[in-house]
Amino acid sequence: MEHFSFIQNIQDWSNQYPWLEMLSSLSLLIVLAVLANFIAKQVVVRGIRKLISKMKFANNEVLSQHSVISRVANIVPAIVIMNGIVTVPYLSEKIITFIQMGAQAFIFLTIALAISEFLSIFNLLYQRNPKSRNKPIKGYLQLVKLIIFIVCGLMILGTFLKKDVFTLLAGFGAMAAVLMLVFQNTILSLVASVQISSYDMVRIGDWIEMPSLNADGDVIDMSLHTITVQNFDKTLTTIPTNKLVTDTFKNWRGMAHAGVRRIKRSIFIDQSSVHFMSLEEQKKLKAFLLLDQYLDTKQDELENFNQQLSNQSLYNQRRLTNLGTFRAYVEFYLKQHSGIAQNQSLIIRQLQPTSEGLPLEIYAFTNTIVWKDYEAIQSDIFDHLIAIIPEFGLKIYQAPSGSDFKQFTAVSTPVVKPNNLLV
Repeated sequence: MEHFSFIQNIQDWSNQYPWLEMLSSLSLLIVLAVLANFIAKQVVVRGIRKLISKMKFANNEVLSQHSVISRVANIVPAIVIMNGIVTVPYLSEKIITFIQMGAQAFIFLTIALAISEFLSIFNLLYQRNPKSRNKPIKGYLQLVKLIIFIVCGLMILGTFLKKDVFTLLAGFGAMAAVLMLVFQNTILSLVASVQISSYDMVRIGDWIEMPSLNADGDVIDMSLHTITVQNFDKTLTTIPTNKLVTDTFKNWRGMAHAGVRRIKRSIFIDQSSVHFMSLEEQKKLKAFLLLDQYLDTKQDELENFNQQLSNQSLYNQRRLTNLGTFRAYVEFYLKQHSGIAQNQSLIIRQLQPTSEGLPLEIYAFTNTIVWKDYEAIQSDIFDHLIAIIPEFGLKIYQAPSGSDFKQFTAVSTPVVKPNNLLV
């Protein structure tokens, strides 16, 4: 009896201080919420993580970066507070309702963040698949995240306004035009992402060139709104996704797939150095291994042709030129070159003469796409051609420089010697 009377005395004393009972109940509720959070994260979450890590499809690196389970565990203390707040005495209905709505809003937000984390994990696992380079899904996942957070925001707003989500959506129907204006870039980017993915215009790893935005490098990231390009000077250029549909750009993927890279460069020949070849010059050039057979074949062809024009003058007959022989030498040389792809086009042609000389263009493909090797092959070819071109009696056009004018002035100006002085 004394024990029960002691408890009754404590209860009578506490009834004199209602705020103390309220604080005690709140403290007990907070302790229970903290205890529930500890059990959920330290016991349940760890146990589930260990269980998942033993599965074959699990990836510890990805799981360490993102944790969906930890975010879901945050719901537990919110549920404890939302259901336990009604047991706290002397709290007004408004405060209880506000706390419950806050806890419910926190639960909605936590679920949205957990789904977002799950989509991020799915994207990381998908990117490890070799086929993901052809079909990136990051833009679509970002769109799903955007929809989830919009729905979450509407649910939180409906919770505090005590209205249904569908009622809020019906109210937003009148604001459709405003929303279209606000999310204009998002809508355009979504449509562009669908077009880029459908037509396979760009992939991660592609080398693209877009002069209008100073982009020239490899695509390293593709998202809903932007595409990131790492230029060759290691700078980053961010391109709006819809720009790849509305503007022109060059994708070098075809070169990478073919495994060859084009050489298209001209040597400008001084036109005054082009002339018919004499027999002595032909004999000299026959020492070139590549030209021996060509000169013999060409000589027989010209003799047969000129016999049909025996009554014509010498100027009407066909004769070998040093420029034509040089073109044949360049073609034979490239066909023997180990760095040139022989299964691709190989053309040595003359372009329209200009005031800077006669362009002799070399159109060929190297058998490698490695930048350093490509430049080395191209440089070696033109080093050889520039060095050997005087053997054909040809000159490369070069605009006169200051030293040329100085030399010309020194030659044209007579030297005036002083007269001998009579003593």
